[in-house]
Amino acid sequence: SAAGVLVCLLEYPRSKRKKGSTMERCGQKYLTAVVKVFGPLTRNYYIRAILHAALAVPAGFLLSTILGTVCLGIASGIYLLAAVRGEEWRPIEQKPRERPHMGDTIKQPPSNPPPRPPADARKKQPAEVGG
Repeated sequence: SAAGVLVCLLEYPRSKRKKGSTMERCGQKYLTAVVKVFGPLTRNYYIRAILHAALAVPAGFLLSTILGTVCLGIASGIYLLAAVRGEEWRPIEQKPRERPHMGDTIKQPPSNPPPRPPADARKKQPAEVGG
């Protein structure tokens, strides 16, 4: 059960994507701090692949944990593939929100007046005046 807790703590924080944005899981920032403390031991996917494979070995001897063994083996293979491709776990760090400057938000006024209909179309028709 301690191995399961270790895997859950290691797997819960999402890694930052190379492209695009990554949504942070609820409460992830607390576990991210824990994962960051261990440095390369938790960031390197080769180490994660070896850890998952090592945890799968003892679980393979019991029939009741065979499904967990298969899951750990698949996770180990995925981490090994990701490590070969040069990926690693990177924390999602919140960027401080920049407040817009008032001078930047005010745009230049238009230089031309808005378009108007022709002069004869602007004159009110006699039927409209009686309304």
